[in-house]
Amino acid sequence: MSVRALLLFSGGLDSILSAKVLEAQGIEVICLKFATPFFSARAITDIDGTDKRASRKYGLNIKIIDISKDFINMLYSPPHGYGKCLNPCLDCKILMIKKALGLMDVYGASFIATGEVIGQRPMSQRRDAMRIIERDSGAEGLLVRPLCAKSLAPTRAEIEGLVKRDGLMALSGRGRKEQIRLAREFGVKDYPAPAGGCVLTDPILSKRFKKIMSIYKDNITPNDFLLAQVGRHFFLDTGSGVHHWLIIGRDQRENKKIEALKRMGDILMTAENAPSPTAIVRRFRDNNQMADKYTGGHFGDIEDIKDIEDIKDIFLRYIKKGRDKAVLRIERVGSLP
Repeated sequence: MSVRALLLFSGGLDSILSAKVLEAQGIEVICLKFATPFFSARAITDIDGTDKRASRKYGLNIKIIDISKDFINMLYSPPHGYGKCLNPCLDCKILMIKKALGLMDVYGASFIATGEVIGQRPMSQRRDAMRIIERDSGAEGLLVRPLCAKSLAPTRAEIEGLVKRDGLMALSGRGRKEQIRLAREFGVKDYPAPAGGCVLTDPILSKRFKKIMSIYKDNITPNDFLLAQVGRHFFLDTGSGVHHWLIIGRDQRENKKIEALKRMGDILMTAENAPSPTAIVRRFRDNNQMADKYTGGHFGDIEDIKDIEDIKDIFLRYIKKGRDKAVLRIERVGSLP
């Protein structure tokens, strides 16, 4: 009976190589690609396509798992804190390893693996941080790091002979020379360039995320975080506990994204007779509940006339040609329960 491992798979070169190192020992590797609005977000809306493309490209067995809800709950108060922005790197890795541990019986796996390299990431891949992750995830003895295992104490999988320690690596630091050499050795081509991949490390987006987290509190959804990554953003506070969030596309690509992210209760704005952006108005109350439903094909129950005029003025500002001829087209999306 072959040995099977579950690998936390980011899609980067390190996780690809970790899978290949284990496969070279005859170990069957199932790659778990965890997705949230902050990383691997495309996989949330295109699970089948993302799975098939990556599996075909690298010859790996990849499973997409959406952990958005649990991740967002953790994001409000991560036990190990944030990095420079809103990135809870230690708790993110702990959450994913816990999820993988819970799937071991489902897939008949003997251990968990990651693509971590000592010293490569300043927050989560320090030697002390890696020990904390292993301890707090409950994966002590079960967590193999194929690319740097020889620089760490032997795991249970190695001691029991499930993995041959001699076939593992001792990489460290931020250099990529050894990874590139390994990629050539395994015939891995067209791999992603090294990058953080998580938008929670972006200072501008992090500030915006904090804003919507403070306004929407427990009512926030993955869709809100996806929308926060597109377009220009304006927050209008009526002073009566109601908040209007206006998002305006900057180009055709963003207009299409905004259109795709609309949900019931939103106001969708475009203009006729002139080239215009696409915009969404989303509304919340301070008591964590979505505001009353809009009515008709207009602003309906927005009580504050000034807010209506402010929203229109801001939107019209971004119609560059033919503004005088533009006729606003305002549509309520569905209805709220």
